[in-house]
Amino acid sequence: MIPPGLMISAPASGTGKTTLMLGLLAAFRARGVNVQPFKSGPDYIDPAFHTAASGRASFNVDSWSMDRACIDGLVGNAAGADLILAEGSMGLFDGVAIPGQCGNGASADIAAHMGWPVVLVLDVSGAAQSVAATALGFKLMRPDVTLAGVVLNRVASPRHEALVRVGMEQAGVTVLGALPRRKEIEMPERHLGLVQAGEQENLPQILAEAADFVAEHVDMDALRAAAAGTLQDAPAPAKVVPPGMRIALAQDDAFAFVYPHLLAGWRAAGATVLPFSPLADQAPDPSADVCWLPGGYPELHAGKLAAAEVFRKGIQNFARTKPVHGECGGYMAMGSVLVDKEGVGHQMAGLLGLETSFAKRKFHLGYRKAELNAAIPGHGAGSRLRGHEFHYATILSEPDAPLAHITDSNDLQVDETGSTRSFDGGGRATGTFFHLIAEDI
Repeated sequence: MIPPGLMISAPASGTGKTTLMLGLLAAFRARGVNVQPFKSGPDYIDPAFHTAASGRASFNVDSWSMDRACIDGLVGNAAGADLILAEGSMGLFDGVAIPGQCGNGASADIAAHMGWPVVLVLDVSGAAQSVAATALGFKLMRPDVTLAGVVLNRVASPRHEALVRVGMEQAGVTVLGALPRRKEIEMPERHLGLVQAGEQENLPQILAEAADFVAEHVDMDALRAAAAGTLQDAPAPAKVVPPGMRIALAQDDAFAFVYPHLLAGWRAAGATVLPFSPLADQAPDPSADVCWLPGGYPELHAGKLAAAEVFRKGIQNFARTKPVHGECGGYMAMGSVLVDKEGVGHQMAGLLGLETSFAKRKFHLGYRKAELNAAIPGHGAGSRLRGHEFHYATILSEPDAPLAHITDSNDLQVDETGSTRSFDGGGRATGTFFHLIAEDI
């Protein structure tokens, strides 16, 4: 059976969704409640924090890039849990202009489809009764989305809380909790969002403090009682075609962005994942039939990667006869040169001629659609894929053949086409700046 759920959302980014989400996951876990987390949208980082807080693997669900069968199949991972908590992205109704496979990417799409009532996190700093107007607008915006209640965040004082509660009562909105200002449990951030879970040395302490903080200031019983959902039985998971049956997967602080649903899908299809660490100067397992370099932060470790001769020679030997694919950071590491933010160039693996720079930063963000000119592991030429791009790298040179025709969510052409290069021994190097999410059906 699929348990009832809630969508943790807000009017905008930076309001406190992640702090509340992690605090709830850790607090429910401490009470013995088995909570299945999800992340609405294409965020790469939050699911790892969810997993650390809940003890269960968190999965992305996305209405623009996934069809309903895929979303339902992923929610089926909640079978056996007691409660579902999904963290939204940006504001509750924020999405792209042109709908995708079953929506525009808004968290409200997922909440409506799954029947999960919304817990709205409101930053009440600088206002009092007027905050109720915001809550009322969110309550009425979409008839197919139910507002379970609000959690007030950054409350200045008991008097401030009392005034905000007066407004909420007048608007007929339930207050499920009120969090006073407490900056020390907020997560550190960098240019792509939160610092990764694996890099947080004091993460257990942060989660324990967040759990205590949330449990003290949120009505946990009322919040759990508000959960609901339309999916009762676990559907069959959507099939994911693995890139190979033995996959050498780069995994360390430089290469950590792999969507959990893809890893789970590869393993469900019978594939074996063989992790290796380029930062530890490890080469891909030669028994693998494909090598996959995920995204991450190679720019923060460029000097160490440049010095990793075993990794570089090993992946070059591998690519002579077998396919190697990289996404975003992995793509940059497959190139010839990566220039760091100080303007220093570092030698990369040299499988592609790509040269990128963080000294010349340019923001790239958004959904992507790709029609492949050449095959990548798991998908043949002509395949149509959906994914997401988020990086600041600037391309200095991209001399290899374009891998795909890429467009954004508005069907406008994107210049970053990815690259492909073949080798005499039958191997092939391919890379893109976008992270694959699902096939475009």
